[in-house]
Amino acid sequence: MTTRYADVHKNPQGPGDARPTAQEVVHDEGLEGQLTDRSFLITGASSGIGVETAKALFTTGSTLYLTARNLDKAKDALGGEIVSSPRVHLLELDLESLASVRACASQLLSQTKTLDVFIANAGVMATPEGRTKDGFETQLGTNFLSHFLLFLLLRPALLAAAAAPGPDARVVFLSSIAHRYSEVDFENPNLDGAYEKWKAYGQSKTALLWAANEIDRRYASQGLRAFSVQPGGIQTGLLQHMSEEEKSGLTSDPTLGPQFKSPQQGAATSVWAAISRSLEGKGGVYLEDVQIAKEYDASEGQWAPGYFPHAYSPAKEKQLWEMSLKMVGVEE
Repeated sequence: MTTRYADVHKNPQGPGDARPTAQEVVHDEGLEGQLTDRSFLITGASSGIGVETAKALFTTGSTLYLTARNLDKAKDALGGEIVSSPRVHLLELDLESLASVRACASQLLSQTKTLDVFIANAGVMATPEGRTKDGFETQLGTNFLSHFLLFLLLRPALLAAAAAPGPDARVVFLSSIAHRYSEVDFENPNLDGAYEKWKAYGQSKTALLWAANEIDRRYASQGLRAFSVQPGGIQTGLLQHMSEEEKSGLTSDPTLGPQFKSPQQGAATSVWAAISRSLEGKGGVYLEDVQIAKEYDASEGQWAPGYFPHAYSPAKEKQLWEMSLKMVGVEE
């Protein structure tokens, strides 16, 4: 039942309210200790909801591949029980470098030939204008292009897992309500001479949404399904590039403030996307508040849930795929 958590999200009361945490999702699915034959990759497992996603999925008994740019920071954040477990593997990954993406993928594939679930969680938000090591606009390069390349490199392992008996293999790309801010600028993806931090962030999150839809379209028939996730507003390190005035403006907003979640609650939709049996046989959908999102209704106000009409754009999803292949230097 994909609407299990719908009612509890209708009247949010702020972080720590009755909305489910990632661990509660695992419990409600009855999967504590039950996924010993499954493997998960989570990027950005050194802070925020990446850590909470890892902690919740660890309780399923599964094998975890956890990436971070700073492995010492990840070890501190994850804690001794997880870090010392023989079923947890830490991998170094700098999403500002395609060379680092290739090295990380190579390391993972040297340890396993199958991967059941890939959660593209890591990201940056509203950064000053900059470029990655490969010359891409920072937010597009970090949030989207590196995860796109990582998916391409790990695709054989995901399809191998999908071909085995059992549940679908899954890809979970973290998008955002910010997909509403901007579509992808195909003429100027690096926003040269036209940089605005929220437009850049929105573009990167629309790209992740579109890529998930396209992955599902291409690979659903082989048992690999893909989802995009809007985790919700969470006070994490993601806000580091925002001014105190910007931050307080969000949390004090009478409509938006109560919608903010704890990191544990913020990880719930990612975990639900990764493991819920109610999503088996589904894919190519945008998830929000631990359910399949509906289309945004402007009459409900600026911060109402839902996706913008451009979220489902098959022609643009295909165009993005083809442009991104060229940008990361992969031929199909």
